[in-house]
Amino acid sequence: MFRKRFYYLIQLQYLGFRYHGWQKQPKVNTLQRMVERTINYVLDHNDFKILAAGRTDAKVSANHAYIELFVDHEPLNIEIFYPLLNQNLPQDIRALHIEETDEGFNIIQSPKIKEYLYLFSYGEKFHPFCAPFMYNIMEELDILKMQKAAKLFEGKHNFRSYCHRPSENTKLEGEITYCEIKKNDVYTANFFPKDSYLLQVKGAGFKRNQIRLMMGALIDLGKGKISLDFIKQTLDPEAEEIVLEHIVPGSGLILNSVKLKS
Repeated sequence: MFRKRFYYLIQLQYLGFRYHGWQKQPKVNTLQRMVERTINYVLDHNDFKILAAGRTDAKVSANHAYIELFVDHEPLNIEIFYPLLNQNLPQDIRALHIEETDEGFNIIQSPKIKEYLYLFSYGEKFHPFCAPFMYNIMEELDILKMQKAAKLFEGKHNFRSYCHRPSENTKLEGEITYCEIKKNDVYTANFFPKDSYLLQVKGAGFKRNQIRLMMGALIDLGKGKISLDFIKQTLDPEAEEIVLEHIVPGSGLILNSVKLKS
């Protein structure tokens, strides 16, 4: 029997603090599980599937992410489906927009630029309400030295030191188009520290735990545990391989935006 399929692109926003990442896993609560369960309830059938533009790790949030929804047999009435979807999603997940697309669109292969932010503060311990949004370091940090090092990540590099447990098939080369540490004025709240900072990174794609490993190295530099030359060595394809282990918590990481290219 011929199957008729309909295609939709949905923008999502979510706080990842209570989820074990995007991808569905047995025995744990994930974002994919909650979104699929909600769509199943709204449609009252399971003749659909979803694909994400990328998979965020445990506790990682997204200000702007995309999923593609494939529905079999009958098209959606978007004016009915969209408000019902938001009404039934958990309060820490929200749909921002939905539009119809077609079988020629592939959300995984579609060229895109992703912007990630990693929020952090240092010094006096922050208010516990900050925990879902940023990482706190009790020691003093040399922010100026960290800012200088962040620019080293820009350009095309072999990011083997910034990929957690790569497989034989992992493509370690990549390009970062923008990388900078600056004062945080993007996300604010009255319980945030007076001064907080963010690492802003842009690129077409990233390796497993790449930004969290980059942030870990920058924090170690700011503490004086490693040098600027050490950061340069991790990006030197001719140097001896350096395995980094300092992966900062996922709760400070936000997928801030995804720009799909036509």
